[in-house]
Order: sequence, then structure tokens, then C-alpha cells
Amino acid sequence: MDVQQLDFPDNHFDSVIGTFLFCSVPGPKQGILELKRVCKPGGEVLLLEHVLSSNKIAAAIMHLLNPITVRLVGANINRETVKTVQACGFSNAENQGNGALAK
Repeated sequence: MDVQQLDFPDNHFDSVIGTFLFCSVPGPKQGILELKRVCKPGGEVLLLEHVLSSNKIAAAIMHLLNPITVRLVGANINRETVKTVQACGFSNAENQGNGALAK
């Protein structure tokens, strides 16, 4: 099933969980909006994702390595997933160390 077009009705799940998913999705914003669509109002969308480091040196290295990781394993290690989650209208999205939480 494609996270960008989920085959579930609106407001179907109490909670939605995704792990290391949006590093390889061509349209991460569309996929996050789909998770939001299938989650009931007041539910939680929990994500554990690769995110771009807030450390400038580490982020620069991630940008340099990203083309290699995409070619080898199809994963983008430098996406700003928390910002994407926030842009999708989640009121409580934050980086909690190595992952992102959206409510």
C-alpha cells in the first residue's frame, strides 16, 4: 500500500504509527497528510524518522552523504521531516532526539 494514497476511510484509526518511512517516500507531505486524514480527531500520529541534524557540521555531512544513501538504499537522510509535519497542520510536532512526534 502506498502511504501517499491509503486505502482507508477518513478518521479510521485512533493512532497511526510510521517508522523510517518518509525518508524514502517521493512526496512526504502528501504521505503525512494521508496519515492525518485516516487518524481520528484527537488521535496521535507517531513517527520515528531520519531527520536532518541541528548540528551544522553533522547536517553538512548528511547533505554530502545523501546522494550516496539514496542511490544505495533509497533513503534520504537529510529531510526536514519535523518542518514538513508542521506544514501539514499538526499542532504539536517536535524533534525528540532521533525521531519526530506529531499530534
